Amino acid sequence: MSIRKSLPADLPLLMALFARARAFMAETGNPNQWGPRKWPPQELIEADIASGNSYVVEEQGEIIGTFYFVFGVDVEPTYLHIEGPGWKCDGPYGVIHRIAAKESGRGIMEKAVGYALSQCPHLRIDTHEDNLPMRNLMAKLGLEYRGIIYVENGTSPRLAFEK
Repeated sequence: MSIRKSLPADLPLLMALFARARAFMAETGNPNQWGPRKWPPQELIEADIASGNSYVVEEQGEIIGTFYFVFGVDVEPTYLHIEGPGWKCDGPYGVIHRIAAKESGRGIMEKAVGYALSQCPHLRIDTHEDNLPMRNLMAKLGLEYRGIIYVENGTSPRLAFEK
């Protein structure tokens, strides 16, 4: 598997990956994280691509997954307030969001986390409480639960993890 930045021409396939991810979430008991709003919207993915923070994972030239990654100081405003144990350390950190894979795309999360940690040794991720497959993957990859953050103007809690 290899990783590259997403291109505008990848957009239709990325949107299909997100549709598949919404269906998978609903099938595994998590219909509310992305489903009701058909998250993420195409305009956001276009902005991710334009900013250079959208990535694809390819296997033998075929796109099998995608994720958003950015790093720096306070790059995720919703992470400024956390309830619970809190972040382990301050300073620059990387964030992975909007990860999705083809049905056959096993290993996408591991590949994304490995890539992120190669760019920045401090990583944060959040997910919905009902997203048990993602929570299990984060535990397997050594990401530690650090508390609750809120997205959407403080109305939607997410479980926050850090490595």
